[in-house]
Amino acid sequence: MKVWQFDRYGPPSVLTLVDRPTPVPGRDEVLVKLQASGVNPSDVGNVGGHFKSPLPRVPGRDYAGIVVAGNGQEGDEVWGSGPGFGVARDGAHAEYIVLASAWLSRKPRGLSMAQAASIGVPWLAAWWALVGEGRLSAGETVLITGVSGAVGNAATQIAHGLGARVIGADLSSANPSGADAVIDTTKEPLTEAVLGLTERRGVDLVFDAVGGALFEPALNSLRLEGRQIAIASHPQTVSFNLVDFYHGRRRLIGVDTMGLTGEQIAATLDALREGFENGTLQPSPLKTWPFAQAIDAYEAVARHDPPTKHVLVTNG
Repeated sequence: MKVWQFDRYGPPSVLTLVDRPTPVPGRDEVLVKLQASGVNPSDVGNVGGHFKSPLPRVPGRDYAGIVVAGNGQEGDEVWGSGPGFGVARDGAHAEYIVLASAWLSRKPRGLSMAQAASIGVPWLAAWWALVGEGRLSAGETVLITGVSGAVGNAATQIAHGLGARVIGADLSSANPSGADAVIDTTKEPLTEAVLGLTERRGVDLVFDAVGGALFEPALNSLRLEGRQIAIASHPQTVSFNLVDFYHGRRRLIGVDTMGLTGEQIAATLDALREGFENGTLQPSPLKTWPFAQAIDAYEAVARHDPPTKHVLVTNG
């Protein structure tokens, strides 16, 4: 089978297309013929050495495909991600992958393989931030930074499905996610803008998908006893006024999709399936790339083209 792998850290150009034996599933495992696999910013970061993956490594966290061997599930159309895919173990930028049958989730009817492969990491991050850890509920207001990206799009839809109000923040006032209000952080101070939209009360929850310079202004946008979810930061080190933090009795919670188990991932995707099948949830716009053009797809992701998701499509 063909796989993309990297044997040193660097830009997307360090990826090489190589031949490897097709893996054989073991006990309680299945072999999936991959039809499509998403390319995430974390995949680009992984190739660049951000996660210090053991080398050589096949990257790729998200996939959709058909079970072709193992455990009597042949022919099932599946979608998903996996614990440590592309980092601790070889990932989905390959023609086949072996995984535990307990990690499988049935692909939603009505989604193409490419659309299904685009869901994975962004929706897992959004679901665990808002539902799994944030406990967002109807009538609450959430601030989502990076709202125009794939994670922001997923989070906005999930929040609206829960009956919450969404205030988005990004580098423009464009609103592809459908947030109830969007703050252009290049033109308005974030905290003041949020307070102006909430009658000076602040938001119940912050979902900070950006971090860095926005971390403290987002934290200061919380109401008394509000909570903030952090999933990313560029740069990685931030500072904030600890006195204001504890006087506000606020809570700071980290969410790491890399730490989810295969069973947790499958259960989350199972929970999302109905929304995609009945149309209440919609995947982000996507651009597909032939599997042989993975380097081009990685470079497109590295250029940050929200809200487009980039997906590799295999032949046959």
